[in-house]
Amino acid sequence: MVPGDSLYSIGKQYGVNYFKIARENELDLNKTLVVGQTIVIKEAGTTKKLGNIDVNGYAFPAISDELLNKAIPYLTYLSIFSYAVRADGSLVGINEQELINKAKNSGVQPVMVITNTKEGEGFDTSLAHTILNSTTAQDNLIKNVLATMKSKGYEGLDVDFEYVDPQDKDEYNAFMRKLSVAVKNAGYFLTVALAPKTSATQKGTLYEAHDYRFQGSVVDHVILMTYEWGYTYSAPMAVAPLPAVKRVLDYAVSEIPAGKILMGIPNYGYNWKTPYKEGTAAQSIGNYQAVDIARKYYAKIDYDYVSQSPYFNYYDEGQGHQVWFEDARSIEAKLKIIPSYGLSGISYWTLNRKFPQNWLVLSSLYNINKKA
Repeated sequence: MVPGDSLYSIGKQYGVNYFKIARENELDLNKTLVVGQTIVIKEAGTTKKLGNIDVNGYAFPAISDELLNKAIPYLTYLSIFSYAVRADGSLVGINEQELINKAKNSGVQPVMVITNTKEGEGFDTSLAHTILNSTTAQDNLIKNVLATMKSKGYEGLDVDFEYVDPQDKDEYNAFMRKLSVAVKNAGYFLTVALAPKTSATQKGTLYEAHDYRFQGSVVDHVILMTYEWGYTYSAPMAVAPLPAVKRVLDYAVSEIPAGKILMGIPNYGYNWKTPYKEGTAAQSIGNYQAVDIARKYYAKIDYDYVSQSPYFNYYDEGQGHQVWFEDARSIEAKLKIIPSYGLSGISYWTLNRKFPQNWLVLSSLYNINKKA
């Protein structure tokens, strides 16, 4: 590094995208380079990659600067979670301007996320029912969403309505059609998050109102929530077992253009007490945290080659535990199926936990699209 150098000028000099230089050197695009600093530049084409993909990451406004700065170079979209909708179509605001600004300054498109969550609670079926059956509430919601996107500087919108009453399926489709027209006319793109279905007739409140074919036809991107097979109240198992993920993708590409689909990837695991008792809650933990736990208790980490997921067992004061999480091997296994399905890319839930191995694996396999 010499005085006056920047990632942009260096990239231009060597014919290498400056985002690529930042990723491979784990540099923060928002920080000034230091004279004398060493930067490794890999010439284009020296590493065989599987192609270019879009990468979305969900983040809560409270994400640390350290975690966000590490993730930003590997993202196409930053989806900030979330604006909760009220029954009258108004929105519960969040403090996210700093994240929006950082994303835009780093060539990442900030995405506004709206959810049918009650303040301080989870996803609410009755709240979604009220909005989907009220033209006035919908019109107010669309107006408030567009005003917020314009004032905050968002570039896209993600709708994450979960546990919608199955009887409101047609109403949800009609709302998404109306919203799509309004959002696209205003110059933004529209994304929807959908539950992991394996057929059009899959039963359950989480699934029935999520119409893959229709929703896929009116939005620009579909995020498939391909995780939570192992969850808080389940028996111990992989959060995103690869065979289960593939079954969802097999169905999804039969209903939705593959080029619109982002496959969900969990950035977390669970710690269950064993022997498992039905109704007992597991503890949600980070992948990095899982390895620390294994190290603390001298637990041997095993790898299940069917689910393509790591796990281990340990005892703490006589209490048994089983932990399932993600590591570099499981992430690689998920990432490598993208080309076979022709998917647009991936979406991480969420960026708020440390997982440095993921970015190394991702960048070794793909070039990340930047659209801002």
